[in-house]
Amino acid sequence: MAVRNQVQLITYPDSLGGDLAALEDVLQGPLEGLFPGGIHILPPFPSSGDRGFAPLDYDRIAPGFGTWENIRRLAAIAPVMLDVMVNHMSRQAGPVQDFLSRGRRSRYADLFITPEKVWPAGPPPEAELAMIFLRRPSPFSRYRIRDTGEEVELWTTFGKQDPSEQVDLDWRSPAYRQFVSGVLEGFRQRGIQMVRLDAVGYIVKKAGTSCFFVEPEIYEFLAWIRSVASTNGIELLPELHARPEVQGALSAHGFWTYDFVLPYAILEALLTGRADLLRRHLAQRSPKQFTMLDCHDGIPVKPDLDGLYDASTARRVVQACVDRGGNLSRILSPAHRDPDGFDVHQVRCTYYSALAENDDAYIAARAIQLFTPGVPQVYYAGLLAARNDAEAVGRTGEGREINRHNYGRPEIDAQIRRPVVRRLMELIRLRNAHPAFDGTFRVLPGPESELRMHWEKDGAACTLSVELSSARASVEQVDRGGRPTRKLL
Repeated sequence: MAVRNQVQLITYPDSLGGDLAALEDVLQGPLEGLFPGGIHILPPFPSSGDRGFAPLDYDRIAPGFGTWENIRRLAAIAPVMLDVMVNHMSRQAGPVQDFLSRGRRSRYADLFITPEKVWPAGPPPEAELAMIFLRRPSPFSRYRIRDTGEEVELWTTFGKQDPSEQVDLDWRSPAYRQFVSGVLEGFRQRGIQMVRLDAVGYIVKKAGTSCFFVEPEIYEFLAWIRSVASTNGIELLPELHARPEVQGALSAHGFWTYDFVLPYAILEALLTGRADLLRRHLAQRSPKQFTMLDCHDGIPVKPDLDGLYDASTARRVVQACVDRGGNLSRILSPAHRDPDGFDVHQVRCTYYSALAENDDAYIAARAIQLFTPGVPQVYYAGLLAARNDAEAVGRTGEGREINRHNYGRPEIDAQIRRPVVRRLMELIRLRNAHPAFDGTFRVLPGPESELRMHWEKDGAACTLSVELSSARASVEQVDRGGRPTRKLL
């Protein structure tokens, strides 16, 4: 599949109208023609937690969302991207339940990771446990085998429960290879052309390492899954929050990656009035990236920007978001925090609220994103310029719910009437249609308080100018006939 150089939508299956049929209605109604680049539907499968990211299986669409026929109908509008949680599956999934019932007699026993698989000589040393990049207090959960009463420890990278609802998988086992191959083949049969590899950085567990993006083993896994995906005509997008050089290594191996530096760099530029970090980033980044400003998790900070940010500036940017109602996800492992204790993994805040709900600043941020080389993705809440949903955080106790509001159709129609949303939609249509975006890109010279981004091809040109202190943005276009037009966004 050739990835389209046009804007994609990211949405949960129930966030724009309530289900997949309603999503289709919205995409053929008020959002018609807005996302020809694709539709990334966050996990629509039966799941026992983490809003779809603890999948029971990939053969079914959860009944509350619709059916595979709904996915097929959406794919007729634009290519559909789905996730495969390559690192884990739900504790309630059939293979896990069979193992928890039968223990080592289960035909799935080798699918899971016990500590002795990684440390065969005995329990893991405390010094090595301290090296692991943790997403929960311990990398293990303890489960009881029903047939024997035996207690076993299994690797569980994610999950708030103890024992976790998300059980990690051993990618080297034959059962894993058969399982993932079957998932990708099933996707091919249903017309899915692109897959995001969720949590791929955690797939390799190796003694004496952080157990995150372990080289060279990670490339063995990626080579294997790319061969399976290629056989099925599927393009892969590894999802990886990591230092910039790690993203660079992925790009060097020919993979699409996420530009997780861009959201913070744009936010810092607009909050400080200076584009130092943003300019440096635009000068050195790979163009084969997906760009975003917001998503279902948060605005990345560490480790995505390690080595790039100024600590005092980062603290001020983060505090501004917190002052505007945001909350934080933190690095749990002391070994992976900054020496001065800075430990912000992600800022949980809508991008609109992070910019003090300033329409001009928000449109300027989106314009910079859409003019940055790569494939732009716009999260559904960002499309509607969502404000922080503090009520949802209080009701659920989940900090990420601040940016996961579900919209019914009347509410969608009302949001689309807001001037800021109309301006963003017009900007998206420009990015989709202007021929210059298939040409060459450069950042034009200018003062630190201004950013000018220029595209041109075959006489057509498009230049974005952003005055950072006032957050006012304008676009100057030149058509193939040489006729210029300039417009404030």
